Amino acid sequence: MTNPDDLLVAIAAMVESQHSSQMSLTVVIPGAVITGRLAPEALWKERVAEVLRDSEHLRRFAAAFAPSQDSGAGKPEDDERPTYLHFHLARILQGSFGIPDTGGMYRVALEDVSAWTVGDIGYSDQ
Repeated sequence: MTNPDDLLVAIAAMVESQHSSQMSLTVVIPGAVITGRLAPEALWKERVAEVLRDSEHLRRFAAAFAPSQDSGAGKPEDDERPTYLHFHLARILQGSFGIPDTGGMYRVALEDVSAWTVGDIGYSDQ
């Protein structure tokens, strides 16, 4: 998909502007279906950095997720449209299973989304 869905871009912008992480969304991208909650980019980066800092082997990569000085802590400018969805507590659906069990952190390019729906799609933990 070359042009992202304008409605999906509007939802992403609302998540960013309201700093809300309560919006559940399911998206279809090439090779995967991802379901979970959207998070503002700055919050997503902060949580990824926390996970990396807690890992002895991956700690040095946490710096890549630190807010840059010139970007306003990851917050897009008012006239800048979001280009990514940031998921937390998310799972990739494989058959009737959601992986990982605990939910993961995924960044999805809006232009790659071919279908979407509001809410989580159910899956089996068995």
